[in-house]
Amino acid sequence: MPKNASLWIVLAVLGLAGFFGYQRWLAAQSALPPGIASGNGRIEAKLVDVAAKEALRVKRIYVDEGDLVNPGQVVVQMDTATLEAQLAESNLNVVATQEKLAISRATIVKKQAEIGLAKIEVKRSTALVAERAGSQRELDLRRTSLQTTTAGCAEEEAKMRTTEQEVKVARANAATIQTRIDDATLKSPVRGRVLYRLAEVGEVLAAGGKALTLVNLNDVYMEIFLPSEQAAKLDIGAEARLVFDALPGKAVIGAVSFVSPEAQFTPKQVETKSERDKLMFRVKIRVPEQTVEANLDRVKTGVRGVGYVKLDPAASWPAFLQDTIPPAKK
Repeated sequence: MPKNASLWIVLAVLGLAGFFGYQRWLAAQSALPPGIASGNGRIEAKLVDVAAKEALRVKRIYVDEGDLVNPGQVVVQMDTATLEAQLAESNLNVVATQEKLAISRATIVKKQAEIGLAKIEVKRSTALVAERAGSQRELDLRRTSLQTTTAGCAEEEAKMRTTEQEVKVARANAATIQTRIDDATLKSPVRGRVLYRLAEVGEVLAAGGKALTLVNLNDVYMEIFLPSEQAAKLDIGAEARLVFDALPGKAVIGAVSFVSPEAQFTPKQVETKSERDKLMFRVKIRVPEQTVEANLDRVKTGVRGVGYVKLDPAASWPAFLQDTIPPAKK
């Protein structure tokens, strides 16, 4: 065999040995110690829709896809010209009923004064009749006048109570219209990012029509699936780590927030242990809000990676999971 050929064979063997050795070293570096399990997943977040409460025309949209929004931030303004006209009419109705109530109260004051005078006249006429200085007919007229005035006052008091209710109804109607106007200013309920812009200016949205879809950055998580034997050992609140394909060498601190009580992949008939081992349970690893807050520009749903969870609280994280984002507290 030529000398050069032997050299190439030796080099090839050494190269293969080095390659497989390196692969074995990588596998050893990423090997998980007892008490820690892993599963593939991707970053997800709850979606929140910003929708119109009633049928109105879109007047203005303040955000676009990809924009970051805060809780309470105005994102869409609906056209409220019709509602504002109704509110003006309702406010005028409130003023009119309040004036009607004021007139009714003034009338009652007048009637009460007349009752007081009628009582004095009845008392005077009674004394004159007793002294035989006045006529019984005059006394009867005074008493009748007192009764009539008293009845008129009671009638005005009833009218006043009715008017007071009318004022309350008018105010309630105005408040209802004002609430409808307020509801036409659509605000973000969460801190998030605009995922979809579903409407445009000038478009009429039906009641419940969606204007925007937001990614809720207050609820960012990864879902992985573990076999039944591992899921049974996992506690809610257990420590977790997330590693993403796009950011190798860095781990995100998380915690287990949910373990499904039902298997996601279940054979039709589970009779043997080998079949039971095929059962997979959904596990949700939640990223703390403070971590998301510190890395808002880097949080992107759909990014794939691996989730690691502690089945045993006493287990130690391997070296490749100890470099965390943000850095682990010492």
